[in-house]
Amino acid sequence: MRSSANGTFPDSAPADGTPSDSARADGARDLPHLLRAGPFHLALRAALAARGLPLHRVQHRLAARGIKLGVTSLSYWQQGARRPGRPESLKAVRALEQILELPEGALLRLLAAPDPAAPGTARPPARSYRALFSAGAAVEALLAGMELPTDGGLHTVGHHERVRIGPAGELLGRESQHVVRAHRDGVDRYVAVHQGDPGCDPERIRVRAVENCRTGRIRRHPEAELVVAELLFDARLRAGDTYVFGYGFEDGTAGRSTEYVRGFSYTGGQYVLQVRFDEAALPVRCRRFTRSGPDAPRGRLADLNPSGPHRAVHLVEQGVRRGILGIGWDWE
Repeated sequence: MRSSANGTFPDSAPADGTPSDSARADGARDLPHLLRAGPFHLALRAALAARGLPLHRVQHRLAARGIKLGVTSLSYWQQGARRPGRPESLKAVRALEQILELPEGALLRLLAAPDPAAPGTARPPARSYRALFSAGAAVEALLAGMELPTDGGLHTVGHHERVRIGPAGELLGRESQHVVRAHRDGVDRYVAVHQGDPGCDPERIRVRAVENCRTGRIRRHPEAELVVAELLFDARLRAGDTYVFGYGFEDGTAGRSTEYVRGFSYTGGQYVLQVRFDEAALPVRCRRFTRSGPDAPRGRLADLNPSGPHRAVHLVEQGVRRGILGIGWDWE
């Protein structure tokens, strides 16, 4: 799979919620920049990771200061799904600065900046499809022909994607569970982009509407090996509304796949990618990576192990950044 599009911290923590060693290292590295530039939720996430504190321990330390705040609220804050604003919440943020050993006002200052996901707030500049993958010009042409804007009016709160690799090493399909928030009134659809592996047949690739949506217009570009699909919601959203929906692509029309990547035009919420392999075709090596563009070298490499009965690897990015994120693998 060469590319799909969506229109940024290390792998998952242990079961008790304690950040992994790699998460702590990345958090410590990113924290100074995020405290200067924000946004708030990524700075909070980096501070938690750098200090190695799971959320339940943070909750206990807040309680010792007479501040009642649930683990769920803390989780929402660090994911960007909610933003503290009430007086009691701001009091908790001041206490968090002490617990996380941050300079006084470091997090509160970031809350004074506009929330990029808030209703009526202008979004930051997007990465164009051309900057994300090689067939970006073809995607933009298809969207223009459908009279659809490149900014669909949605902010991603969370996205869980599952990719299936078949017995011949081919990309069988992928499924997405998506949580979005509208940043303007009247949003009623999402546009999904699928670019298959070399030699795929876009005419045979099928789109499935799984949950809380139905398929609308579908456009195919055989030369670019692209499918662009409209997914229509069951409701018209107002600014600030959240929506949960699921969809998938059935492929299996190309040869051996060597990577799955997703391009992000905007910063956003949590992204989880899982790649599951058939027992008849197990790779010899898997690695997660990032890229700044379609022709750029891979960066932030980390080995992943597809051992165990599920034959799967995954990555978790708590706050995605604009650019490309993926998993690659090598065959014998």
